[in-house]
Amino acid sequence: MSKGKNQHVVPRKDGWAVKSEGSSKASSIKPTQAKAIKEAIIIAKHQKSEVVIHSRDGKIRDKDSYGNDPHPPKDKKY
Repeated sequence: MSKGKNQHVVPRKDGWAVKSEGSSKASSIKPTQAKAIKEAIIIAKHQKSEVVIHSRDGKIRDKDSYGNDPHPPKDKKY
């Protein structure tokens, strides 16, 4: 489905990190989750991939696709 690597927004001691799937290094670190999500969306749109948002305990709380999904789910949030 996606061309690029999915972007994960994960908690850190010093804020929130945006990490490409499978990468050990963060591509950016932001002070708030909201700012990290905005950054992840920019990257995901460019790479036509997904944003995977984690909660403080590390569990996945949400996902959004910015790729060319032939069967996109009906998003009830927007």
